[in-house]
Amino acid sequence: MVTIETKPAQGAFAAQPQVSKPQPTASQAPQGLQVTERAVRRIRTAMEKEGISPEDGGLRLGVSGGGCSGLSYAIKFDTHPRERDRIYEFDGVRVFVDPKSFLYLHGMTLDYEETLMRQGFNFINPNSTRSCGCGSSFSS
Repeated sequence: MVTIETKPAQGAFAAQPQVSKPQPTASQAPQGLQVTERAVRRIRTAMEKEGISPEDGGLRLGVSGGGCSGLSYAIKFDTHPRERDRIYEFDGVRVFVDPKSFLYLHGMTLDYEETLMRQGFNFINPNSTRSCGCGSSFSS
């Protein structure tokens, strides 16, 4: 289940992309992604079950066209990053984002919720201007 919220997540921490090019100054640096500790724990557990090596692989976050509101979140495991990906690391868990998806995901927080009523990742995206009841679609 994927839900979309606009409030900040508690316990979130940010990571800077790992790139070989010189980094822009703090005033020029684009906002990265944040992943909460709960989400990191869940990603790590799922990667172990899928047999994905944390040294080589990671979680791929993306955006694709479609869905009730025009754009949909995509989340899957990948065995390695692609050439132009932004790579973030959170406590040993890598997250890959392609350049096109980064336009919609910068500043976003990925959280994980597990309650009696539901469980799943929450995309808390300040770039989302509208979402629908399905919980996996948004517009920017």
